[in-house]
Amino acid sequence: MADKLIIFDTTLRDGEQSPGASMTKDEKIRIAKQLERLKVDVIEAGFAAASPGDFDSIKTIAGIIKDSTICSLSRANDRDISRAAEALAAAERKRIHTFIATSALHMEKKLRMTPDQVFEQAKLAVRFARKFTDDVEFSTEDGSRSDIDFLCKVIEAVIAEGATTINIPDTVGYGVPELYGHLIKTLRERVPNSDKAVWSVHCHNDLGMAVANSLAGVYIGGARQVECTINGLGERAGNTALEEVVMAMRTRKDHFKLDLNIDTSQIVAASKLVSQITGFAVQPNKAVVGANAFAHASGIHQDGVLKARDTYEIMRAEDVGWTANKIVLGKLSGRNAFKQRLEELGIELESETEVNAAFARFKELADRKAEIFDEDIIALVSDEQQSHDNEYYRFVSLSQHSETGERPAAKVVFTMDGKELMCKGEGNGPVDATVNAIEAEAKSGSELLLFSVNAITTGTQSQGEVTMRLSKAGRIVNGVGADPDIVVASAKAYLSALNKLHSKTEKLNPQL
Repeated sequence: MADKLIIFDTTLRDGEQSPGASMTKDEKIRIAKQLERLKVDVIEAGFAAASPGDFDSIKTIAGIIKDSTICSLSRANDRDISRAAEALAAAERKRIHTFIATSALHMEKKLRMTPDQVFEQAKLAVRFARKFTDDVEFSTEDGSRSDIDFLCKVIEAVIAEGATTINIPDTVGYGVPELYGHLIKTLRERVPNSDKAVWSVHCHNDLGMAVANSLAGVYIGGARQVECTINGLGERAGNTALEEVVMAMRTRKDHFKLDLNIDTSQIVAASKLVSQITGFAVQPNKAVVGANAFAHASGIHQDGVLKARDTYEIMRAEDVGWTANKIVLGKLSGRNAFKQRLEELGIELESETEVNAAFARFKELADRKAEIFDEDIIALVSDEQQSHDNEYYRFVSLSQHSETGERPAAKVVFTMDGKELMCKGEGNGPVDATVNAIEAEAKSGSELLLFSVNAITTGTQSQGEVTMRLSKAGRIVNGVGADPDIVVASAKAYLSALNKLHSKTEKLNPQL
């Protein structure tokens, strides 16, 4: 393992813990397939004991994905581990990932267990997990704040019980690169059987150092697995960003001297898919996948790049999947050309009925928008699939009037549990009027926490992608909608969020 770094993606588990980022089974399957195209080594598909929905998603993904190891998280108890094993049964390569807190603070305040009890529980959990698979990962929750002597004792014991991967999480983002790197190094040196397991790092970004800590864990500590998410998605300030770790390894291979399985040309596609499904927009100046990541405004920089790219670019945009944003299809394009482009973009639709529905929406969009880009196709298919996941609320049509000096008004037609409703509303602007109109019939009683609009492509004809974040009774959900008319996109996004609230999916959210 000395020359290879394992990429462990936890977008579907830890990434989903971002407030409002919960995904449907179909959305998780789409992301899992993209992660497989990205050639991620391990996909943590969820936490099987968290909810029936999580269990079902893991079980389905385990039966579909062939080229990546599928993993389920479990607490260190027999029930969780059995549930994980059951969900993973169909996987060609499967891993059970079990964990327990090891810091004095967590053991006393959260677990209410003594160190001796935690020690025994850790051993028993790994021993039990090994009955189902030879690939068992063990994590010391809040590891970066744990007593090092206790860590050594626990880790030696779980490796003896058969743990094949040892993960030391920086659960609360407390770590500093040099200290965290040396923690991993010291543990590997002091644990007698450390060479019997792959060492892993899992860092959070509370102090903005998740990627730096992970890289230090690899370079200083000798870790050979990094746990990360697409776009750095995750609760609070997020997790280690996969794209940043991967491109750091690739760009500075002279320093790290490690190989990766990752197909970097799939990075941007994965970033956009996760962003569209979760409603978490990527900031323009985000490394690797931000819209400005390869843009040069300075005249000196532009001149240098034109003369020789490597004067100001350390990696090529096309290497991570950025395209020239080319026009791919128009309103005269046929169904076969559209279907072929879907395949080229890695979009898999389950049936001819879905292809026909997506093509009909494409033709409708082409009549309204002269230039259709790859991003437009991805957005309209995502919007179509999202609308079919939960159809309790479904957008039909909208008309609105807005004029200087007059109060904006909107009329919205949508279906609720199959029944078509027409509602009217007024507001401070057309979007406010639209939301008020929908609420007049839906009566959800939810609170709007976020309203965000992003242009999918360039120009005034671009589709607007709207995210609405709603809160009700402690639950937070994101809804996403896309349309050339941002008011229509807003209505779709609001109804999408209401659908997620209506689903009432409950789950546990353990933290690593």
